[in-house]
Amino acid sequence: MNLERTLRLIAGVFVTASVLLGMYVHPYFLFFTIFVGLNLFQSGLSNWCPMMTFLTRSGVCEPMGRPANAPRHKLAIPSEEPHARQPKSAA
Repeated sequence: MNLERTLRLIAGVFVTASVLLGMYVHPYFLFFTIFVGLNLFQSGLSNWCPMMTFLTRSGVCEPMGRPANAPRHKLAIPSEEPHARQPKSAA
């Protein structure tokens, strides 16, 4: 599963669980629902989410924009070696 789908799944589970806990256990659990909602709001504005960082660093999901079957070393930052780009000659 890719990162975005995993993030949506986790957010849905958190919201559902916190609403149910707020209804049946204690109303203070609804503050967690507000926290998740505000976090989704800020991630929509900033395109950064702490859960995305946690999932990629823990190795659960691959970073967005990278195919799941792509080897890690192929996407490393390219080195600035002189043979990497040769300027075209005018001749």
